[in-house]
Amino acid sequence: QVQLVESGGGLVQAGGSLRLSCAASGSISNINVMGWYRQAPGKQRELVAAISSGGSTNYVDSVKGRFTISRDNAKNTVYLQMNTLKPDDAAVYYCNLALPSRNYWGQGTQVTVSS
Repeated sequence: QVQLVESGGGLVQAGGSLRLSCAASGSISNINVMGWYRQAPGKQRELVAAISSGGSTNYVDSVKGRFTISRDNAKNTVYLQMNTLKPDDAAVYYCNLALPSRNYWGQGTQVTVSS
């Protein structure tokens, strides 16, 4: 059984920073992609950033230059450093682990950005 435990959400003023963490445990293939999605009220869930086990990354255009995704393969942990946060970044952020067999999701962590 795979579990994802997220931490790091919270309330921040516009222009501030937050760092999200997601630790995966259980039977995890060495070949995988870990990522962060977000969902704001009334909107569809969207991919924010993803990183492969080999280190390749991709970002949604709206966060490029502000967010950085990284991972520690030894700890099966993925991080999302979010800088220069905007009110539009406010959402529930979900960690995702994509294995060859299936996807797993974290419980979500709230990010609130005050203007």
